[in-house]
Amino acid sequence: MTSIDFYHGAADKVQSACRLIGDLYAEGRRVLVYAPEEGLATQIDRQLWIQPATGFLPHCRSGDALAAETPILIGASLDNSAHHDVLVNLDGDLPPAFSRFERLVEIVGTDESDRGPARERFRFYRDRGYAIAAHDLSKD
Repeated sequence: MTSIDFYHGAADKVQSACRLIGDLYAEGRRVLVYAPEEGLATQIDRQLWIQPATGFLPHCRSGDALAAETPILIGASLDNSAHHDVLVNLDGDLPPAFSRFERLVEIVGTDESDRGPARERFRFYRDRGYAIAAHDLSKD
């Protein structure tokens, strides 16, 4: 069953996501970043080129020819994904087919427009028996 981590209190969701993606990459995990909005996908793509400051995190879009060999993918769809290890959800809705991933990471900002839908997703997962861990990013 998919394990779920909620990282809440993110002052900047893109920065927080990239930091967590870097940590996952350092652990040897393969990551799919679910970003169905093109603007958000572009922000993540750009940020992964400059974070960490000493290098970049190897990534590409999920439809790229190198997707099968690339440890970090950014995608607007979960169909035909080459990765099933970690899913980072940057959408406000429940990610489709999340249960085929070993781990789901939800990043929640500080504004109510982000927190409200995140609470709904949390209840959805909890009511179905998923193991959920909560992490407060505002204390970092």
